[in-house]
Amino acid sequence: MKSTMFVFRTLALSVLFSAALAQAATVTGTVTDKTTNKPAVGDTVVLVDVQAGMGEVAHATTDARGHYSLIEPGSAPYLVRVTHQGAGYFIAAPEGGAAGDIPVYDVGAKVKGVFIEANVIEVESDNGQLKVDERYFVHNTSSPPVTQWSKKSFEIVLPEDAVLNSVGAQRPSGLPTSIKMDSDGAKGHYSFNFPIQPDNGDKDTLFQISYNLPYSSGKYSFKSQVSMPADNVAILMPKGMTFTAGSGAPFKSVQEDPGIQTWLLKNAIAGKAIEFTVSGTGSMPREAQGAPQGSQGAGQDAGMPGSQPGGGIGTPINTPDPLSKYKWWILGVLALLLSAGAAFLLRRPVDGGVAAAPLQAASVAHASSSNFQQGGKNAALLNALKEELFAVESERISGTITAEEYAQVKAALETVLKRALGRS
Repeated sequence: MKSTMFVFRTLALSVLFSAALAQAATVTGTVTDKTTNKPAVGDTVVLVDVQAGMGEVAHATTDARGHYSLIEPGSAPYLVRVTHQGAGYFIAAPEGGAAGDIPVYDVGAKVKGVFIEANVIEVESDNGQLKVDERYFVHNTSSPPVTQWSKKSFEIVLPEDAVLNSVGAQRPSGLPTSIKMDSDGAKGHYSFNFPIQPDNGDKDTLFQISYNLPYSSGKYSFKSQVSMPADNVAILMPKGMTFTAGSGAPFKSVQEDPGIQTWLLKNAIAGKAIEFTVSGTGSMPREAQGAPQGSQGAGQDAGMPGSQPGGGIGTPINTPDPLSKYKWWILGVLALLLSAGAAFLLRRPVDGGVAAAPLQAASVAHASSSNFQQGGKNAALLNALKEELFAVESERISGTITAEEYAQVKAALETVLKRALGRS
């Protein structure tokens, strides 16, 4: 009797194991060190489950050929993360047996060829406060290509009385990433523990900081500076506000948009104070929130040209329209972030200080659009959600929706988007 029961259990387990193997898929690929153009040997490769709080579900180590193999335990969206010399690199797990090849780079604390193309500062007033969004477009043109990464990969200086709202960064390929910004000693001094990877074609690395400043007097004087040479520092503000350049800050007016003032400073010197004063009140016009004709939509795959900052930055800055290539992303980035709302719900830090991985989950919501295109209904649902998220964000900016209504609608849309991801 015991022998029969043992055989029965063995057969049952065999059937279950066979069924599990039938459902599992294998992700294989090669990790190549683009600094040396040789296989990356001994790197750790991890399969990350997007829908399980970015949990690690499979591990591997690259062999002498840089090859790795991972078993997917189910059909959920996954990311593949490889760690090379401490820096993490990501791709969406390929489907249908496609190769999951991943390029990596050697790491240096300070790399020659890293510079700021533009520091764009957008300022507007809001109920006795200034709302400020700063974005740094950072190039890494090192040759051979090397990733700049340390605990202080990138340093910035903010006003001492700034109250932070959000901090993010974006790799040359991928969506904006919610990350941590560390205090760097002196008040207002911060640093990013985030890798500045070599440019991917015309795509660079982006740092984004949103904060509020006290503005009860209706006037505020900035004393900004950049941590490395910057080709351009640009101030964007509504027409209703007044801009006054400080001593030694030769800003020039660049009239591009009838509803927005743009002031441009060329060739900013690292560590030198950049002083200017703003006064008056005003908000960015709603019509500036829409994408210009011919641009990619807010929900477009972040890897497609023109769909986000970094795509299309190859045009020289001293052309007649020097900042137009930044405008769409600067004024429309919130809609892009909202369209990846499901990924935000799942984020958590990884990789000992490099907390960049969580929002790379958004690349599954965007870059791996094939998940949704497998079914026409899912694709249509995703597109509809993107459009609705964009519309809601536009209504919030224009003030045609209350804060309570905005929070309720946004939460509901993100829930539906998360469910759609789960079904896909």
